[in-house]
Amino acid sequence: MVKEQITEWIRDGKVKPGDKIYSEKELSGMFGVSRHTVRQAIGALVHEGLLYREQGAGTFCSASPNLSVNESHAGASLGPCLSAGVGAGPSGFSPANVNRKNIGVITTYISDYIFPSIIKGIESFLTAEGYSLTLACTDNDVEKEKQCLQAMLDRRIDGLIVEPTRSSNYNPNINYYLTLEQKQIPYLMINQFYSQLMPPHLIVNDDLGGFMATDHLIRLGHERIVGLFKTDDLQGVNRMKGFIRAFRENQVTFFPEMVLTYTTEEQSSAVIRRLESFFNGTSPLPTAIVCYNDQLALAVLDLLRRQGLRVPDEVSIVGFDDSPLAEASEVKLTSVTHPKMEMGTDAAKWIVAAVEGREQPPQSVVYEPRLVIRSSTAPAKGSGREG
Repeated sequence: MVKEQITEWIRDGKVKPGDKIYSEKELSGMFGVSRHTVRQAIGALVHEGLLYREQGAGTFCSASPNLSVNESHAGASLGPCLSAGVGAGPSGFSPANVNRKNIGVITTYISDYIFPSIIKGIESFLTAEGYSLTLACTDNDVEKEKQCLQAMLDRRIDGLIVEPTRSSNYNPNINYYLTLEQKQIPYLMINQFYSQLMPPHLIVNDDLGGFMATDHLIRLGHERIVGLFKTDDLQGVNRMKGFIRAFRENQVTFFPEMVLTYTTEEQSSAVIRRLESFFNGTSPLPTAIVCYNDQLALAVLDLLRRQGLRVPDEVSIVGFDDSPLAEASEVKLTSVTHPKMEMGTDAAKWIVAAVEGREQPPQSVVYEPRLVIRSSTAPAKGSGREG
């Protein structure tokens, strides 16, 4: 009921993109339901991309359900992978916009998880600087990336911000990036980068994040720890490296079968099915799980509920990215931070400085993550450790 009503407010225009919605307390009183119920409804809408959270500020509307994903973020649709950006009129341009510089942004996804926050950071700075924005989404598919890159070149963008597609694999679209260089169009990669190009990039220290998550569990006395990692993106590979390093540095026995991997095609459901076999098999059972991201951690939480296992009393879970989903469930996820909006703002600052020939921005930035400890982790039974 709560979810449907908020969606209706957005659909009817009573709540517009960028508007702050009522607080959990206000919605709880309005509908006569618990704050837990409200939190679940808001979490679902955040997951669907209709709302987004800003820490310390509240929950805001990010899209209109009457529009497509690309339209809701960036104006009129311009084709299969592009949308007109800031300041665009019905045709993608307005008279006042004709001579404005245009920045292209390509991400793997747009409407869910941490991506609305990254895009909001980019968009807010570009708007303030008088730039227009053309937004594209690859769905982590290299063929779609090719289409988006070609479309960006056709639109004669002045600069490009890119989140790489399947960054752990060889990318067949390298020639498009070399064309950008030949045309002296600056580009910046975020979250990861193609090693063949070694371009300027803004990334999180994913190795350290994976280490911190695992080290936290080992210090709580856990030894049988399962790691779930997506391996066609370098983020997942590096988080897995940190996971393994934590065992070595803590001199804890590492069991190779405790690492489960998956790819974009498989999606998280495949690794969840494989994880389920651990809990349907013989003991000793895993006592902790490190997840590639918070989305996967919530799916693991659902699996453990179905298995009748309590979190964190019987199994501890750590996520990654400290996304809004980390607090969307009744069990609040311990998670490794991702800079999200800060990364978006920094990316926009970098590309504007490069386009305008200002002082040369740094070639790369590596954000150091933090571990945010919540209620999904606890000492292993009988460990005698408290953290």
